[in-house]
Amino acid sequence: MIKLPDFPWDRLTPYKEVAQAHPDGIADLSIGTPVDSVPDVVRHALAAASDSPGYPQTHGTPALRAAAAGWLARQHGVTVDPEAVLPVIGTKELVAWLPTLLDVRAGDRVIFPELAYPTYDVGARLAGAEPFATDGLVALGPERVPLVWVNSPSNPTGRVLPAGHLAKVVAWARERGAIVASDECYIGLGWEEQPVSILHPDVCGGSHEGLLAVHSLSKRSNLAGYRAGFVTGDPDLVARLLEVRKHAGMIMPGPVQAAMTVALDDDAHAEEQRARYAARRSALRTALVSAGWRIEYSTAGLYLWASDGSGCWEQVRRLSESGILVAPGDFYGVAGKQHIRIAITATDERINAVVRRLQ
Repeated sequence: MIKLPDFPWDRLTPYKEVAQAHPDGIADLSIGTPVDSVPDVVRHALAAASDSPGYPQTHGTPALRAAAAGWLARQHGVTVDPEAVLPVIGTKELVAWLPTLLDVRAGDRVIFPELAYPTYDVGARLAGAEPFATDGLVALGPERVPLVWVNSPSNPTGRVLPAGHLAKVVAWARERGAIVASDECYIGLGWEEQPVSILHPDVCGGSHEGLLAVHSLSKRSNLAGYRAGFVTGDPDLVARLLEVRKHAGMIMPGPVQAAMTVALDDDAHAEEQRARYAARRSALRTALVSAGWRIEYSTAGLYLWASDGSGCWEQVRRLSESGILVAPGDFYGVAGKQHIRIAITATDERINAVVRRLQ
């Protein structure tokens, strides 16, 4: 049996019950799940493709792959061959299974940031490998590792890694034959800083060798319920992933492929959603700072990384008594033990309720 850590959010249950008892109800800012409607243009595409009796293509339709490549070029200055685009059933699925799909072995180390989305750790364990959290690759010395994860903008901190930093990671990995997988699911949500893709020429020198970039429509287009994402980068690596996924039946449903195609081709709805998040973020940030919290990093993404100097669970407890549920920082690593992660994805009404309670 592979030993996995307890599911972190189960530990929040007692605090959620306290928050739910608030007279004005709970304001749940603990998970970054979208609450706004799926754009009409996407819903119409899904409905139009709903008569879909045959098996869909594991590689995705040519239209979907072209839409993904077009979006990367248009929005992020990245050029990829549509053949090197592979749809995935939500990016959490890919994060969890990527080490296994890449044949990472027992005894290998999978590297990821000290403060990180817990699924990087889980993915290493599922492959029988050793999860290893570090922000200092130099400390590994000459050790060869098969896979290095980077995440910019970061979940949970909202930190943006500049192109120069990412270029050093790429150079380090190439010297050692390591694959770099970049989780870029918040890349379109830069606020004070604009994130850059691992596949951008300023980072990779124009070559995608040994690189994979993971993209999600959960946040950009409110498609968390559709499980819509894709991976792209090194054509040889994508071809390896495609071959295994064909055998394993890891196929995005046909109607979702059609909806995702339309979503990637349409920037207007994404800009409208971005504006909603910007307003919510501004209101929450101002209220938290006024109430005594310090905001760190948080220059991009859907979260505020905050601390008032006390332990993370003490902060969770006090906020739950005001009907506000947040995530403790130690969910993401021991370095987060004095921080909380606050999602900006609640409705305007619930965000306003939080602002009033903090006042």
